[in-house]
Parts: sequence; C-alpha cells; structure tokens
Amino acid sequence: MKAPRNRTLALSAAEAQLYGDRLLRLDGPAALADVLNRTIQQDLFAVLDWLPAGCVDLLFLDPPYNLDKTFHAVRFKRRPAAEYQTWLESWLPRLLRTLKPAASVYICGDWRSSAAIQAAVEPHLIIRNRITWEREKGRGAKANWKNTSEDIWFCTVSDQYIFNAEAVKLKRRVIAPYTDAAGQPKDWQATPSGGYRLTAPSNLWTDLTVPFWSMPENTDHPTQKPEKLLAKIILASSHPGDVVLDPFLGSGTTAVVAKKLGRQYIGIEADALYCCWSEKRLALAEADRTIQGYVDGVFWERNTPPTGCRQPTRTADDLHRTTDGD
Repeated sequence: MKAPRNRTLALSAAEAQLYGDRLLRLDGPAALADVLNRTIQQDLFAVLDWLPAGCVDLLFLDPPYNLDKTFHAVRFKRRPAAEYQTWLESWLPRLLRTLKPAASVYICGDWRSSAAIQAAVEPHLIIRNRITWEREKGRGAKANWKNTSEDIWFCTVSDQYIFNAEAVKLKRRVIAPYTDAAGQPKDWQATPSGGYRLTAPSNLWTDLTVPFWSMPENTDHPTQKPEKLLAKIILASSHPGDVVLDPFLGSGTTAVVAKKLGRQYIGIEADALYCCWSEKRLALAEADRTIQGYVDGVFWERNTPPTGCRQPTRTADDLHRTTDGD
C-alpha cells in the first residue's frame, strides 16, 4: 500500500494492456505521419535508419551516462571514456539526418561523460553552451565532494536557430529591493507575498526539483528528468507545432511536456514498461497540462510558491508539494 500522499505513477495489468496496444513498432522506413505523436517501442539502433529525414525541430538526448546503471531489465556498464565516446559516435551522426537546418540539440551528461560528449559532438554540431543544473538529490561522500550537478550541452545545426529568451525567464525573490527617485520598485514587482524580479535565463539552473514520491509526474524510472527542465528547453528552442524527438524516451517526460506545451513529439524507447508509463502520462496530460514550477508563463525559483497566481488544479496537497520542492 502506498502512503496517502504518494503519487508515484502506478500501472494496472489492464492499463499495461491498453497502453501497450498503442505502441508503435517499425518494420521499415517511416514517413513523418507514421511516427508523429507516437511512442516507438524499439531499440534506437533497430529504427535509426528508418526515421524520416529533415523533420525534427528539436532533438533532446538523454542517453545512459557512463555509469553502471540498471534500467528495468537492461544494465548499462561503465566503460573507458574513449569507448563511451565511440558508443556515442555509433549513433549520433546517423541520427542528425532527422534534423531541420535550423534545429537545436540538447545532450545530457554528467562530469564523467561530458568530455566524451563534447568530443563526439564538435565535428557535427555548433556547441553554443553547456548548462549545469543542480540535481539536489545525491548521496554524501566521505572522501569526495557530494555530486549534485549534471550538464546539458546546447548545440545547433547552423547559425540560424530558435531561442525564445523571453519565454524562459525565471522569477526570483528580490534580495535588494532598490527603488527609483519616486520610491517605486526598480526592475522588480511588489506583491502581497513579497518582491519578485524576472531574470534572464542563464546556463546555471538551481530551480529544479528531481521528481519524488509526492509529485504526480513521478515514476519508478531511475533517472527521470523533471518536467520543468524539459519545459525550459522546449519553450526556449521550439515554437508551437514544432516536432520534438527524444530517442531515449524513458518514462516519457519529453513527450508529455511537448504535448502540454502544444508541440508534437516522436519518442523512442526500448523498454515496454517505460513506454506504457509514457502513454499513461500522455493520457493524463489530456486533462491536466500544468507543469510544477511553471505558472502563467513564468518559471519560479525553488521554494517560492506563486501566491496569487492562477492555478487551475491547485489543491492543499499541491501547495504542500510546492513548498517541499518548487
């Protein structure tokens, strides 16, 4: 029995059958219409050369990091950095043919894998930045620094690309409430709950909460990314209606956020259970398109509940969850 506030996604046998029937399997080259807004339940290498070319606006890559990690029934083994780079090079260049000339690419990694990612990417894409985000969960270490950060490489196909800076500003509490000569707030807004300022998006993200048991987006996937993280990327680097591809879909966060934000998606995931989780989350998104920490077009820093803002599905549990995380 789960605790009353444990919202971790559960899947009944009937749901597994229902959502499993929705999954797509390719047996040859596919047109865009065949794969658009579908979850492909196959290994990337099996479908890599069958994906339609020149159709993707945004590619999000969250491959296994260079760690010993078990993903349901599959174990990824750590290897020397050069071998990890070779593994990346075995699929990345072939995948890039799916991109449009103005497409953007985001690639996730950690400190062990980032050097190999940079080396594998540089011959093929323009590297624009490396985002570091605070993964506030992490095990303490007695003989090393606690590891609580991960990287996301931001790349583009060309010098023509989308970046909507205004769509991804962060709302922060004002620490130094400067005023003008008339005593009015200078570049910040006074509210009943305090002063706040909209700040430009940077490559250091400290406002994210890793999904945990009281969050409705949470699943038992071992490396699930927050919906808020994907919302930043999708809003910054795509327009409504654009196509977002995630070939390591996991529990479906990229597809779910793309749907919530009015984009189209293509998801590829080898594990059938993860695919069913993704399909259930997509079904739930039909009725609830909220993204924790993103309210009325604004991202809020962690631990600052947006008092007074419109929250259509907000409940007492939501408020508790928000103060715990975002």
